[in-house]
Amino acid sequence: MPNARQRNAGDKASSVVLSSVLCPPSSDHYAVFGNPVAHSKSPRIHAEFARACGENLCYEARLAPLDGFAAAARQFILEGGEYAKGANVTVPFKEDAFRLAEECTPRARAAGAVNTLIFQEGRILGDNTDGAGFTRDLTENLDFSAAGKRVLLLGAGGAARGVVESLLALSPVALVIANRSAEKAKSLAAAFAGRGLAPCGMGFAALAEEPAFDLVINATSASLAGDALPLPAGIFSARSLAYDLMYGREETPFLVQARKGGAKRLSDGLGMLVEQAAESFFVWRGKRPQAAVRAALIRQLRAA
Repeated sequence: MPNARQRNAGDKASSVVLSSVLCPPSSDHYAVFGNPVAHSKSPRIHAEFARACGENLCYEARLAPLDGFAAAARQFILEGGEYAKGANVTVPFKEDAFRLAEECTPRARAAGAVNTLIFQEGRILGDNTDGAGFTRDLTENLDFSAAGKRVLLLGAGGAARGVVESLLALSPVALVIANRSAEKAKSLAAAFAGRGLAPCGMGFAALAEEPAFDLVINATSASLAGDALPLPAGIFSARSLAYDLMYGREETPFLVQARKGGAKRLSDGLGMLVEQAAESFFVWRGKRPQAAVRAALIRQLRAA
């Protein structure tokens, strides 16, 4: 995976279209913005959703400069005109998208990040479907109930913040947020302190004093960089579900670490990717792809 400097060296003043799809002028236009973004499965996912739901739209991947997301998004709107309807936003631009949006939904405000933009009557609206996608994958696809369970969330950045509110809604008995920087973890926990169960924030080393967790979620970028996390022994047990928000062709470093630590159930974030995309599709088009369509797509992507 290229580092930030290598990626930035290839950036241009505006976004670069990476999809092979040519959007007909009369089709509603959507895109996913990221850096890197060539690996994105979103164009394939939304093409399948459009086919299954009978919607006429075109969806492409766009590489935005690391310091030029807002300009790239506005360029997309200018190019598409009245047919530019929305966009997804992935790493590292979700907080940039939050700042770009003129109005945000409550779940986007809670996350402090936006992964779904809606272009409507000359305005840019922001939403965040990550939490909904994560919850649906966890509860429906993996048949896991977090009610009464001990949950550990690793990371305190935008990805972690995007799922905290959804985790709290699942009624765990404890939610611990751990990060390399204990202060960042405590700050994130404090931001959600008034919403029922109060999360607890700490550094990774402090986890050595904690009993094993039923659900351990990696929301750090470590898997993207191919790194293992400095986690103490004992956070996993045979009953634990280890869930990585990242996904890849091979088992992620976090999932390898979890398996070696004793976790028997492992899942990457591919199901979440499809489910959050389905939520974005619903936000844009008012139609939710059927569960059978989503499940078949997850199987196809995993086998690809």
